Amino acid sequence: MSPGPNTADMKIFCGRASASLAKRMCDHLKMPLGQARIETFPDTETLVKLEDDVRGRDCFVVLSTCSPVNENLMELLIFIDCLKRASARRVTAVIPYFGYARQDRKDEGRVPITAKLVANLITSARADRVLAIDLHAAQIQGFFDIQVDHLTASPVLVEYFLRKRNELSNLCLVSPDLGNVKVAESFAVALGGDLAIINKRRVSGSEVITDNIIGEVKGKTVLMVDDMISTGGTLCEAAELLMRRGAKEVIAAATHAVFAGKAGERLAASPISKIIVTDTIPDGPRLDPCRGKLEVLSVGELLGEAIDRIHKNQSISALFKKSSGTKR
Repeated sequence: MSPGPNTADMKIFCGRASASLAKRMCDHLKMPLGQARIETFPDTETLVKLEDDVRGRDCFVVLSTCSPVNENLMELLIFIDCLKRASARRVTAVIPYFGYARQDRKDEGRVPITAKLVANLITSARADRVLAIDLHAAQIQGFFDIQVDHLTASPVLVEYFLRKRNELSNLCLVSPDLGNVKVAESFAVALGGDLAIINKRRVSGSEVITDNIIGEVKGKTVLMVDDMISTGGTLCEAAELLMRRGAKEVIAAATHAVFAGKAGERLAASPISKIIVTDTIPDGPRLDPCRGKLEVLSVGELLGEAIDRIHKNQSISALFKKSSGTKR
């Protein structure tokens, strides 16, 4: 794509955790990344100082609220406030990975709904709009009192697997849980494969039993698609179950490579042959244990295109007419 002439009044900035992704977005748009100085004082307070004039401009700040979640969230809030006080015309918070998304409801007594609290904080910081990718729960869009554009990374993943389609013989898309069936079904349609579902039973707050498959996986190349890989425990259990049921190969794909705790080691030791993720969360040592199985795709072009459309008041949904949907 070639940006129109009105991108001159647009500025893209980034927080420290999303510098590489923001650079890819700007490269796609053929424009420089906005300059800002971000410092951490000895007492761990954060300062954001803009080096570019933003008065009257349409500004975007890119920052995933990934680990360390609280530090990145605070940096995002300070950045938004800084842009508004510098008289930016509009500020869009681009949050490729939205932390706290799994705390989206009261599933037991005396617990918070932190996803709603974070939405309130971003709104209170005076962001005008939010752009996010594959929220863990789509209803989080309704937690905001400002416009939310909810993207999905599925076009990036589908394009990758279409290029590899000849290597994926007898393909079966497997949903790792009932909540992801719609996405798995859409991938099955796009890639031309069968569909199966893993039935999970939660027996406690920390224990999930994966013990049944709805559908046939024997002799098939299995592709499991989800919105994130966190500890990897459930994913590895699912892969072992699929192999016991006769799957020829198990491939995992996810938008967000959270990889918390010992996820890397767990995935490296699992029967999963390949793991495909995107760069919504920056690279780091947490990925090292399973580098041999890992491939990281970039959503920089997708986000760049979305930002360009927002700036030009064009349709965002048009980007996804031929792709799979978001998780419901």
